[in-house]
Amino acid sequence: MEIAFDQIDGIILSHGHFDHFTGLANILRRILLSKQDNTRIDLFVHPEAFLRRWEVYQNGERTKMPLLDEEHLQELGALLHKNIGVIFLPSDDSPSLMLTGEIPRKTSFEKGFPFQYVENQSGNEIKLVPDPLVRDDQAIVVNVRNNGLVILTGCGHAGIINTIDYAKKVTGIDKVYAVLGGFHLPADGGIYEEAIEPTVKELLRIDPDYIIPCHCTGWKATNRIIETMPKKFLQSSVGTVFTF
Repeated sequence: MEIAFDQIDGIILSHGHFDHFTGLANILRRILLSKQDNTRIDLFVHPEAFLRRWEVYQNGERTKMPLLDEEHLQELGALLHKNIGVIFLPSDDSPSLMLTGEIPRKTSFEKGFPFQYVENQSGNEIKLVPDPLVRDDQAIVVNVRNNGLVILTGCGHAGIINTIDYAKKVTGIDKVYAVLGGFHLPADGGIYEEAIEPTVKELLRIDPDYIIPCHCTGWKATNRIIETMPKKFLQSSVGTVFTF
């Protein structure tokens, strides 16, 4: 994609799931090699991205999820900014974009990731406790002058409607220009599929100019968006660039 590594000053991690951070170590190496100095790279991340997580399924099967290694990232030159609240970048005085930090969960149909558990150690005993909310899920928000908000998600575990409503509340801007990223609505016959219709209903209410479902949105939810809002839908694929 012809991105100049030596022009990258910082990285924002959407959340601490391995399909979003597995390439991070190599990216940090490439950036630091390109700069050829002792520059440290700002890495913005919710503190819960470093939790020791498992997936536990209804049939009893369980899988340990790869761990985001905090010490290793620092060794590679990452300057960690662990934030829970809103951050304006590059600074509060001259903000170009907003990082939401932890997103409040308000809707009844956006239930996070129910298969997620986290290790809880008491003495020598390690227990797995339910941790469905994925509190580290965060989004990027930009206000495009005279057009409204562009909202970029990773997976959208917080819920795409929760994310949009929170972005509107924090910025005080009601108009949504575009929402793009993962909406996490895979058609699995469970809670995600049940959330498709209420999500589409809310998207109709919010009325963004453009809707660009990516990653984990799922084929059924994407098709419902196309059916109900065909003039708002934009197709995405790996390597696509959107300019607003």
